[in-house]
Amino acid sequence: MSDDTRDAEDGPPLTRREARDSPTPAPGAPLSDGAFPEFDATRIPPRPPLPAEEARPTGGWLDTADHNAIREQWRAKRDEFGTHISNARDQFDQANERIKQRTGRDLVLAIVIGLAFGAALLGSLLFIKALFVPFALAAALLGVYELSRALRVSGRRIDIAPQLISATLLVVSAYFAEMWLCWVVLFLAVALVVVWRLIGQMVAKDGRTYGDVLADAVIGGFVQVYVPFLAALALILLNQEGGQWWVLTFVVIAVAADTGAYAAGLAFGRHPMAPRISPKKTWEGFGGAVIAASTAGVLLGLYLLELPWWGGLVLGVAILATATLGDLGESMLKRDLGIKDMSSWLPGHGGLLDRLDSILPSTVPALCLYFLLSPWVVLT
Repeated sequence: MSDDTRDAEDGPPLTRREARDSPTPAPGAPLSDGAFPEFDATRIPPRPPLPAEEARPTGGWLDTADHNAIREQWRAKRDEFGTHISNARDQFDQANERIKQRTGRDLVLAIVIGLAFGAALLGSLLFIKALFVPFALAAALLGVYELSRALRVSGRRIDIAPQLISATLLVVSAYFAEMWLCWVVLFLAVALVVVWRLIGQMVAKDGRTYGDVLADAVIGGFVQVYVPFLAALALILLNQEGGQWWVLTFVVIAVAADTGAYAAGLAFGRHPMAPRISPKKTWEGFGGAVIAASTAGVLLGLYLLELPWWGGLVLGVAILATATLGDLGESMLKRDLGIKDMSSWLPGHGGLLDRLDSILPSTVPALCLYFLLSPWVVLT
């Protein structure tokens, strides 16, 4: 039997839709047998539920709020700190103004300039002591110029050019020549400024009296002795063996005495020491200077110069005496000239001589005590 006969018996084939919609399987195409049981949907276990998604931080409005809160706290702390700084500055300015009214000095500028000069001095003495020579020369020339100009303002005839030339020769020879030549150069320096003044007066012919001309010549010689010669003694001391430590010591003692007098006088000063010469100097300030200079002398003598304690005490007291006399002497000179400061080149200090007035005279006892106390160092 052919296929065509079988198809005719079975009937026409079903379409896809008819086969899908038919409730019974089409004949000749069984869906289940012994090897493949009929599919039962009830036997399929239910699908387990999916885990719930956890909420993740996404940087929303809560994070922004926290950030803004931290920023506001930071701003508040910054403003509070700025307020404290402003109040402290105002209090310091008021205290500095009261100190300025009482002492006539700007405390902040005085401290800054003093530290700068101290650093330059310390650096030149600690590393290469020859570097102190230009430092001393510049200080001497500036001091000579300040004093000469102040004297000229008061009516004295002081020739600045020969003063500066003589000062240069005197200071340089103190370090690079023999010690005895310093006295010869001092004589020549004084002679130069005196002769220059006499010749200048002869050329001028302005009718100046004999007494005024003689006073001009003597004061011109005094300038050479007061500033460059005393600076030259410091260079003579510097040129000795270990002299840089002695120079550093007497400078520190003089500064300590000045600082102690300033602090004690500012805090406890009630009784003027020399009201006609310097009304702001008090006995309480002098007591502070005694304590500061003696302490500095003993400590530096023991640990820097290797002197016995009494040698450091003698050095401290000697420097204190000459520093005090030098300070009072310069105050007397300024009062006689009718000026408050030698110049205004150093804010908070006045002029350079206003700071060297206690250091320059201290070179004399420092040099003398070097030769007197050095044998004690050798013997011990």
